[in-house]
Amino acid sequence: MASFKKYRVGGKFKLSHVDPGDTPFCEGDEATQHAEVDALAVELDELQDLLNAEGRRKLLLVLQGMDTSGKDGTVRWVFSRTSPLGVRVTAFKAPTVDERARDYLWRCHAAVPRTGEIMVWNRSHYEDVLVPMVEGWIDKAEAKRRYAQINDFERLLTETGTVVVKCMLHIDKDEQRERLQARIDTPGKQWKFSMDDLEVRTKWGAYQQAYQNALAATSTEHAPWYVVPANSKRHRNVMIAQLLVKTMRQMKLKAPPPDPALKGMIVK
Repeated sequence: MASFKKYRVGGKFKLSHVDPGDTPFCEGDEATQHAEVDALAVELDELQDLLNAEGRRKLLLVLQGMDTSGKDGTVRWVFSRTSPLGVRVTAFKAPTVDERARDYLWRCHAAVPRTGEIMVWNRSHYEDVLVPMVEGWIDKAEAKRRYAQINDFERLLTETGTVVVKCMLHIDKDEQRERLQARIDTPGKQWKFSMDDLEVRTKWGAYQQAYQNALAATSTEHAPWYVVPANSKRHRNVMIAQLLVKTMRQMKLKAPPPDPALKGMIVK
């Protein structure tokens, strides 16, 4: 069985050393892989029930990646069998005027998971370091301050009962080109395409370096980063589903003990 250790950011980890085309967590044929994702999704639903029943902790999944890396698809497949009552998704777009009037973490803190809940962030507070650095809106000193603030913010979450899992969906430039072209060529998918996607694509190298810097500065014991090879959509789904199931199993979730007052009670 594949190990997450290779893909957990730490020490001398280099993003460039991870092949986006790797598929270490995929075994068997396509049907087998789909069946595994479905089985993992069912177990996630069961684990979320326990998380809710326990009523003490929460889980936050942060999804980051270049355009077309599969953040929406991850949510669609990994949580396909989970009750919508137990999972919420927040997609962070460009800050609104109201959000820009406050500190950059304000809108994120307003969307943290409630007790017993799984929250998924499609993009996140990391956009407020990655984009400004590439665009030259902040300098290295300000980026360093924001990394420290983010680490403090995530430590606050973990110390108040939130388990944080961060996944960078890693695709290569050729894979992105194919996915963008597919959106252009498919009328039903053109709504997903923006001319801004092509502008961001011209800065591919700068964004890869920005991700390298952010991952290295903010992968901590309390909130580690995992780089997910994501050229294969099935591999992306299997790996993240396995990671979440493993994480929630390690939480050793338990339902409350039976209520003695209910012993022998008969409903008439």
